[in-house]
Amino acid sequence: MNIPPNIQLLYTPIQPSVRGTTEDVVYKEYAPHQQLQNIIYCYWQLKTTQPLTGDFIYRVVADGCIDVYFEPGNPPENYVMGFSSKYTEFSLGHTFHYIGIRFLPTMFPQLFGINAAELTNRYESLSAVAPALACFIESSLDEQLSMAEIISRLDIWLLQLSGNAIFNADGRLYEAMDLIVKNAGIISLESGINTGISARQLRRLFEYYVGDTPKVFSKIIRFQNILRAKPSVQSLRQNKLFFDAGYYDQAHFIKEFKSLYGITPSKAFDAK
Repeated sequence: MNIPPNIQLLYTPIQPSVRGTTEDVVYKEYAPHQQLQNIIYCYWQLKTTQPLTGDFIYRVVADGCIDVYFEPGNPPENYVMGFSSKYTEFSLGHTFHYIGIRFLPTMFPQLFGINAAELTNRYESLSAVAPALACFIESSLDEQLSMAEIISRLDIWLLQLSGNAIFNADGRLYEAMDLIVKNAGIISLESGINTGISARQLRRLFEYYVGDTPKVFSKIIRFQNILRAKPSVQSLRQNKLFFDAGYYDQAHFIKEFKSLYGITPSKAFDAK
């Protein structure tokens, strides 16, 4: 297994906590086995604790990752959601229980031998993309198991898979990702990234292993860096964060943020 040793340090994707709900909806993230932490960012669980009075709209913000998800009460229904260059909303109904696996950038394509660009801004039946994983979920996981038992079974299966996998992404791709992340997405793609390959080659690597271009990946890193900072609405107005984050003006900042999150920065960071 030849995974770059610092892949788990390159990026910490954030999905904001479920907002506008009470204890009726729970979202939790769980760490995978230590030997999987440079492949999988987390396992996650999203469920209702009692029926809701109306349909629940779940907003997933752009985070650069690829996720597998399924319903433990109906494990044959399992899906993969590709790299997203914008936010996505799902209407989940009055009751639901989902479990997911969030793969770090470049990992899912290498484990399952697929072109990430073919999944970008889409979700597909997992059986059409990674049939072995789909079969394992269907045959080995169900709602009778605790979350700890499900995680343990996923860990064992994925450890075996990754132990036999050949990770062959060009190291210069990771050099470029490292530069983008260390500069919080604020970097000239022409002059700031010099990894020994042409811009065209680099774009091809990003599209195949990540799912989109270096420019789009940088945009998401910049957005995620703002989420990590958790600015207050007051600081957004006073400190002109959009200039520090490399945006041309406030209108540009708000437009891009809304396309990646689904709501404006002031609503996203409103403490109420």
